[in-house]
Amino acid sequence: MTENSKAIAVFCSTLATEKELKPLEPRKWGEIALKLQELKREPEELLNYSVNELQTVLDIPAEQACQMGRLRDRSAALFFEISKYENMGINIVTRADKLYPVKLKRKLKNQCPPLFYIAGESEILNSAFIGFVGSRSIEFGDEEFTRNTVNTVAQAGYGVVSGGAKGVDSVSEDEGMNNGINIVEFVSDSMMRKLRSPKILTAVQNGNMVILSEVKPDAGFNAGMAMARNKYIYIQSEATVVVRTDLNKGGTWGGATECLKKGWVPVLCRNKESYPGNMALIERGAIPIDQYWDGSIPDILGRNTMASDSFVRTAVQEEVQLSFDGF
Repeated sequence: MTENSKAIAVFCSTLATEKELKPLEPRKWGEIALKLQELKREPEELLNYSVNELQTVLDIPAEQACQMGRLRDRSAALFFEISKYENMGINIVTRADKLYPVKLKRKLKNQCPPLFYIAGESEILNSAFIGFVGSRSIEFGDEEFTRNTVNTVAQAGYGVVSGGAKGVDSVSEDEGMNNGINIVEFVSDSMMRKLRSPKILTAVQNGNMVILSEVKPDAGFNAGMAMARNKYIYIQSEATVVVRTDLNKGGTWGGATECLKKGWVPVLCRNKESYPGNMALIERGAIPIDQYWDGSIPDILGRNTMASDSFVRTAVQEEVQLSFDGF
């Protein structure tokens, strides 16, 4: 880790903290990052400031300066925890690192998380992906559609992005592994539990899968985090397939409608009249697809393209070179 990365981990990581000591929330770190850029200073400099200097230089309340001082005081315990996870193959990547997901930095800018815990080869993130989202409770027809669509995605040259939840997410990942394509999973709970799956561990070790989490590797389920990570699935993909969603409720509906509103990527929705949520998304602007979808997606010029096309490869390469110039 660079010194700047260490500083971000000190102030933003949930490792080695107790109930009465909370790390800085992403919004708070975003404000500090902007202040540092304005002052032309680096995060690592904060490790040497007194509490009074933190308050004065950053123009923050005394309570927040004291919080940062206490977070810094637990540095030894923090880096012991980090070392323990590194020995398990789990690392920390921060906004100060080149390995941080570039697409997130480009589209979320200062709103992107200060850090991710990551297992696997981060270079995978530079590939082209299609996201898969949907209900946890699915029927046979939903699973069949998901597996067939992943096969189409694989033939078109894309990998798979998902949230790793039961239902559509897990099915899309499993079929992706069967096809040997790259897989990105944004989890909202225990990464360590995920890595206990022999199939997932093998995919990670073989360099075909990378798992990222905004929460510490042994965290339990948190509904808020599960909702928050939905945006990462969309932003990391070239387009995202909604297999099945409830109407006006649930994480799948919330993530899809947010993407339609923000315009991050095209939303491709299974065209099934008996699913009111799906039909409502299509009415809101999602692109209907069925079992005959060929893997092409509309680009900003209105052309249908596939990941194997030179246009898409060039676009992905250019996007990787663009980043939010900040920490």
